[in-house]
Amino acid sequence: MTYNIIGTGNMAWFLARRLKAAGYKCAGIYSRNARAVTGLAKEVYAGSCGAISDVKDNADVCILAVSDHAIESLASHISLENSVLIHTAGSIDIEATAASAPDRAVMWPVYSILKADIPLHRNIPCAWEASSDKARYHVSEIMNAFTDMKFEAKADQRHWLHLTAVMSNNFINHLMAIGEQVCKAQGLPFTMLQPILQQTFDRMAVHSPMEVQTGPARRGDMLTINRHLNLLKANPEWAAVYQAISTSIEKMYNSNK
Repeated sequence: MTYNIIGTGNMAWFLARRLKAAGYKCAGIYSRNARAVTGLAKEVYAGSCGAISDVKDNADVCILAVSDHAIESLASHISLENSVLIHTAGSIDIEATAASAPDRAVMWPVYSILKADIPLHRNIPCAWEASSDKARYHVSEIMNAFTDMKFEAKADQRHWLHLTAVMSNNFINHLMAIGEQVCKAQGLPFTMLQPILQQTFDRMAVHSPMEVQTGPARRGDMLTINRHLNLLKANPEWAAVYQAISTSIEKMYNSNK
């Protein structure tokens, strides 16, 4: 299989490396960052495109691995009759690229991808949608290069999944960043929290999160909650986060009694 790729960010590097390992051939790479194009092209033995108009209709697929807000703008400069146009954004509809290609697909790895830490395993769930049988075939072949966990999800389903991914991953990471800063300010090692964090994820591997919730909000322990809020007075935004999540926990479990 052959492909062109537009973008040189985290997702572009991940896909290019995994597709190269699977034996797929990159026909060309485009990005506004010429230096980044050179680096990725060298990595996967591909040619570079100096302008978006240089992206040819000469490959099985053309992958738009760019930020969500750039998809429609970049797609408007592409006209494909032969290549399947695939974008990788969970929150963008498949129709966003309808004017650019008759055969289109969405392929969204539900995973946090970083260029500096590209995963080598195949435990990467991927939501997909296709506009035609041809697009369905080619997006499936692309996904085969990096995952065994493929599931079809229409736009409204992906929007909800994207929301929960942000809350479950990005928000949790931010809470840990707050914890790290608190520990640093108090001369405490953040590593002291790592075992309990690992315990939480180990439990969720076999239980529903609803079943394993603990803590003062779950118990209705207002004395402890108020004590914590008092400690956070100097950081009102953190106090607001603490209060909002505690209230949400309390309401969730009260409504299920």
